[in-house]
Amino acid sequence: MEQTTPDHGLEKKFNKFIIAVSIIIPVVVAILFGVKLKDFGYDVEPLSFLPPIYATINGMTAVVLVVAVRAIKNGNQKAHEKLMTFAICLSVAFLVMYVAYHMTADSAVYGDTNHDGILSDSEKSTVGMTRGLYLFILFTHILLSIAIIPLVLITYVRALAQTFDRHRKLAKITFPIWLYVAVTGVVVYLMISPYYAH
Repeated sequence: MEQTTPDHGLEKKFNKFIIAVSIIIPVVVAILFGVKLKDFGYDVEPLSFLPPIYATINGMTAVVLVVAVRAIKNGNQKAHEKLMTFAICLSVAFLVMYVAYHMTADSAVYGDTNHDGILSDSEKSTVGMTRGLYLFILFTHILLSIAIIPLVLITYVRALAQTFDRHRKLAKITFPIWLYVAVTGVVVYLMISPYYAH
């Protein structure tokens, strides 16, 4: 079996790229989130078919992450590598669809049963404490989805650089956060879906 030498230089080469991507992605997503194509004169129908698709992608990501961890625990490094790369691809696909949807549709408001974009007092009292729960899950989902970007990239580069001790240490932090983001992505969709305007 061929021995591989850890490449610490590879990690350093990617550091600036990881920092740049970790800043650029959240900023661009935040900007695009506020951009509505209709405001620029584009007559586009809301891409209302996308939320269940990107929620499913989040669910798939969670499953892939769990299977990938089981693969490496069983010593199957090749399967682990492929599955983790697939998980990253799924996350990128989610992000593209998420932004595309929000550029064509107004955000749903939790509890807004008449879909007028305003949460009345009666609507607020109807949903009660579940709105607080929804907002907590949504807030932690968004916050950790920003934090996970550098964690995933650094963890992935450490594997590429064959610095497996450092990779494993960071993966123990990255995995539960990424899994939480993927699972709560599904939960957020299930909670908000009754309030999408159809």
